[in-house]
Amino acid sequence: MQKINPKVYTLIALIVAVSLYRIFPHPHNITPVMALALFAGTYFDKKWMAFAVPLASMLLADLFLGFHNTIIFVYAAMAFAVLIGFWLHNRVSSLKVIGATISSSLVFFLISNFGVWLVSGYYSITWAGLIECYTMALPFLQRSMMGDLLFSGVLFLSYWQIHKYWLGKREAQRA
Repeated sequence: MQKINPKVYTLIALIVAVSLYRIFPHPHNITPVMALALFAGTYFDKKWMAFAVPLASMLLADLFLGFHNTIIFVYAAMAFAVLIGFWLHNRVSSLKVIGATISSSLVFFLISNFGVWLVSGYYSITWAGLIECYTMALPFLQRSMMGDLLFSGVLFLSYWQIHKYWLGKREAQRA
């Protein structure tokens, strides 16, 4: 059996810790969902793990919170954020993380609200109904983006600090 390296343990621990946030009371629309997916796509070397870990985390939380008819759209938006993370993989910088986070937030907004329009029955299935759905969802975008930026900051900065710590330990052992 292949041994899992400390990087993978660190990544999984950070993702689990942040995803527990979803099942506790928190401000509406301020969640780590998209930050988790972006982070996983950026740092997991195995692409299947980059998709599996945040989606499994989401599924576990949904077992407690309940399922809804737009869940496939939410999960698809998360998968898209993982793809943005793949792009970010060898380009990590503060500004690029912020840009990728905002892009992930906008993708989530577009895909999840398209799902609301398509399956909720709240809006007519017309161009006008789609525009109305996006318009009604605009107040939620700001809070979602704030949460995504907050949790991306927590995840990426924590990882950078932990990574720096382990590199320092390795160098001290070599000396």
